[in-house]
Amino acid sequence: MQINKPAGEIVPAAFDADGNQYGYVHSIETGAAVDGPGMRFALFVSGCQFRCLYCHNPDTWKLHNGKQYTVDNIVAEIGKYASFLRIAGGLTISGGEPLMQAHFIGEIFRRAKHDLKIHTALDTQGFLAAHLPDEYFDNIDLVLLDIKQFNPEKYEALTSKPLQPTLDFTERLIRMQKKIWLRYVLVPGISDDEADVEGLAQYLGDLNRLAPDLIERVEVLPFHKMGEDKWAELGMKYELTDTRPPSQELVHRVREQFRAQGLFCC
Repeated sequence: MQINKPAGEIVPAAFDADGNQYGYVHSIETGAAVDGPGMRFALFVSGCQFRCLYCHNPDTWKLHNGKQYTVDNIVAEIGKYASFLRIAGGLTISGGEPLMQAHFIGEIFRRAKHDLKIHTALDTQGFLAAHLPDEYFDNIDLVLLDIKQFNPEKYEALTSKPLQPTLDFTERLIRMQKKIWLRYVLVPGISDDEADVEGLAQYLGDLNRLAPDLIERVEVLPFHKMGEDKWAELGMKYELTDTRPPSQELVHRVREQFRAQGLFCC
């Protein structure tokens, strides 16, 4: 399968004076319940090339706004909970966009999988994945994949980046037999158009029929404005101030569109 490399780059691996690999972390949550199956140790890293209009963590956009941690620091922290995580959940790395720091998180995933023996999940939009070989994903059990719109023009207006690299990565995950949880943020006036949703539902349905059980679920996430204050604190204009959360009827309609394609949707 030919993969076209997208614009943008993964940051180089970084090492301190003692030879320890390090990266930048926005925050850590030790009891996350919405970032993969079970209870998760959720690591939110810094850096993102997207500029999504509804982003609720714009403070993660700049890589060096995060706190510097070595891989050893992070693995030791995860290790405190490893015996619980083995039976109750696992590790999820999110962001920001984790693949901006692919070398840093790749080593954390490797050690979490082989040393701590816990379930691993990556939360990504996949834009940078074409820079990485298939073997990179061997230590990742589940991908929480964000497809934010299916109309290419609307996708770029929403995120500032093209859609195709994410679709390429979706199809690559299917080829690699990777489990997927698809995440779709439902924003009135931006991602609620019936035809756009139907296009995505049919696309995913076709992939699911090609490789049953790999797309384990579609999560329709109702838009909220919880990050609006952060935009103000950073001196940036929040474009969705007048956008209301989707109605229950709209959420139901969109979920039913995915279900009609044979997908489990919640």
